[in-house]
Amino acid sequence: MFNHVEIDLPKLSRETIDGVRYYSVPDNDELIRLVSITSVTSHFNKQIFLNWRKKVGDEKADRVTKAATTRGTNMHTLTEHYLKNDQKLPDVPPISKFLFNVAKEKLSKIDNIHALEGSLYSRHLGIAGTVDCIAEYDGELSIIDFKTSAKPKPREWIENYFVQAMAYGCMFYELTGISVKKLVIIMSCENGECVVYEEYDKTKFIKLLDKYIKKFIHDKLELYGVKQRT
Repeated sequence: MFNHVEIDLPKLSRETIDGVRYYSVPDNDELIRLVSITSVTSHFNKQIFLNWRKKVGDEKADRVTKAATTRGTNMHTLTEHYLKNDQKLPDVPPISKFLFNVAKEKLSKIDNIHALEGSLYSRHLGIAGTVDCIAEYDGELSIIDFKTSAKPKPREWIENYFVQAMAYGCMFYELTGISVKKLVIIMSCENGECVVYEEYDKTKFIKLLDKYIKKFIHDKLELYGVKQRT
């Protein structure tokens, strides 16, 4: 059984405008829109994705992207119910069930769960998002992100995962005053491996987060023809 720690987090609505996801967050007596951290990280890596689409072709790219999204969503659903101590888990396609079982041993290291699929935001950074899990991993409070893949990815390929996790860490601290110790990515793979990537260097990823956000703002202002100071 997983222990849960009661933390009061906001309930936020979200919408997509011109391909960008926004969350509505409280600001005194009003609601303001803050951009989703996933839109920020996706924008930063947009050219890499476009180059891949060009290489494999639109038809294959659409097919692979759809399959990966469905696989990941179902895996997240199983993991969330499992960590909530639900006795009966949802019925999902075999590949997602396989990936969940592959990750199960690593999931057993989670305890004292502070948030599952929890909404977070930072007025200071101007971002919001939904964190997979905030809990102790191997006894240390962590931002935990669940990923699926065909096979393990080199650490240098997943910088954006850690940037996203660090963003959740910043939002969580701003809302609760609680600081996490590390960032954890649990990647369950179709080849039967489950790899856990951990990062303690939060300063490094805070600096990268700032870089990602500044690029998003710069490019969006440029798109709308807003001149920026040099």
